[in-house]
Amino acid sequence: MERDITPPATTLPADAPRMSRPQIAAAAIKDWVVERGMRPGDRLPGEAELMAHFGMAKGTIREALRVLEAQGLIRTRTGPGGGAFVNEVSEARARALLGNYFYFQEIGVGDIYALRHALEPVLVAQLAGTLPEERIVLLEEVMTAYETPPETIEESERQRMAELDFHALLASFSPNPLLRFQCRFLIGLLKDITICRRIYRRRIPGFRAAGRDYQSRLIQALRAGDGGAARAIMRAHMTAAQKIMEEQESVVLRQFLSETDAR
Repeated sequence: MERDITPPATTLPADAPRMSRPQIAAAAIKDWVVERGMRPGDRLPGEAELMAHFGMAKGTIREALRVLEAQGLIRTRTGPGGGAFVNEVSEARARALLGNYFYFQEIGVGDIYALRHALEPVLVAQLAGTLPEERIVLLEEVMTAYETPPETIEESERQRMAELDFHALLASFSPNPLLRFQCRFLIGLLKDITICRRIYRRRIPGFRAAGRDYQSRLIQALRAGDGGAARAIMRAHMTAAQKIMEEQESVVLRQFLSETDAR
């Protein structure tokens, strides 16, 4: 008979969806892995030991392991030496899974930049004076991708992606995993959502040059260890970029509506 390992009701939000028994077992296994200090690559005990420890039937444990594997928290291997192993979810996969949630949400440029305004000035202020020269050189190397004006729409789009790569690389240097993830996730949204992709395929006079100027001055502040200047430069950069992007968003949306009406 399966033992009831449902967490106390007081630990769950009032509006939390009812969990199935395999989901409850999966949550319990996750907590158990953390309590034991298990690390990526460590092998989980076999089904029999898990059944005995959690007082759950074989089918429930197997389904719980499938849930954990779908979440990317374990990986299974068959054959000699096989079994279930603790797996570390990569940042790229976590961003992709979270991005799925926002796939059907109506996200606009202003929504993304509201958060970038709050996060990226803090990011650069913390990084100022802490980056070794080789990391600053990496940022400068990214900037060479949009050093000269684009000659085609396709090149313009590639340069815009490279400009976003600059910010993603900068965020990757943060020692704060939450700040790093959130900044890189927002940049990923700017690369992926439809309205932004349409904007990037438009010629926007002065956009590239202005952005590169902000980034050049930002690198100077990072080298000098001037956190206040870095924060101010990034804040101004976000303000200017948002203004241009929102203007272009309005143009693209009007164009889209006109094309729809014409049909």
